[in-house]
Amino acid sequence: MTDMNQIVGSHDIVMITLDTLRYDVAKLEEENCPNLCGSGPWEKRHTPGSFTYAAHHAFFGGFLPTPANTVKSSHIRLFHTKDTGLRTHPDTWLFDAPDIVSGLANEGYRTICIGGVIFFTKKNKLAKVLPGYFQESYWRMTFGVTNPRSTEHQVNHALKLLEKADPAQRLFLFLNVSAIHGPNHYFVKDAVKDSVESQRAALRYVDQELGSLFDALRNRGNTFCMAFSDHGTAYGEDGYEGHRLAHEVVWNVPYREFIL
Repeated sequence: MTDMNQIVGSHDIVMITLDTLRYDVAKLEEENCPNLCGSGPWEKRHTPGSFTYAAHHAFFGGFLPTPANTVKSSHIRLFHTKDTGLRTHPDTWLFDAPDIVSGLANEGYRTICIGGVIFFTKKNKLAKVLPGYFQESYWRMTFGVTNPRSTEHQVNHALKLLEKADPAQRLFLFLNVSAIHGPNHYFVKDAVKDSVESQRAALRYVDQELGSLFDALRNRGNTFCMAFSDHGTAYGEDGYEGHRLAHEVVWNVPYREFIL
């Protein structure tokens, strides 16, 4: 358990959701993902939601994916809102706000969202809800699921913001990576349908692009990073396709936290 009371205020904090990444896919590609897995393996966890909108509301409330076991003592939350009456841990950072984004803003953090999938596009009222948590939010067509270079564009935008950022002000940077979400078949030559193999290829692409972002964050100083999936997706298992459904390939997600 990381003592978040030592992290908040002294570190930049980065949350990266690898949208739709399955746990089994992440494990298969550990050796091919030096940026995401260079300091350790993925942990198997359970997501609080079976699709992006539901899961991210939970994440911003401090309800991150929980360890995929029955040991209650291991289900310790990094962030927890004050005065709920629920049990907390001495290492949990308590915030006096309805969500961790505004809680960190109250501590002087600059909060930035770089969106990816449809719920971050701000194209309608529904798609403005999740970006609305942040002081600054950004989305471009080039960040979306239909662009094969979406992560490159998202990272480049983040790099421009970091280059101009005040080094004395702590940042909370949220990045919703869209490339792993379907359609991802174009990451495999001649493929016409999304599959486990095309998601694996998409993850390798994402890891490659994240390297320059991690380097820039290291140059700013200490950064606490959380990288995890919001949910998985089914590619025909037991007759299921997609997500927003109750199947283990949807509920089991990879999770990592590390210091840059």
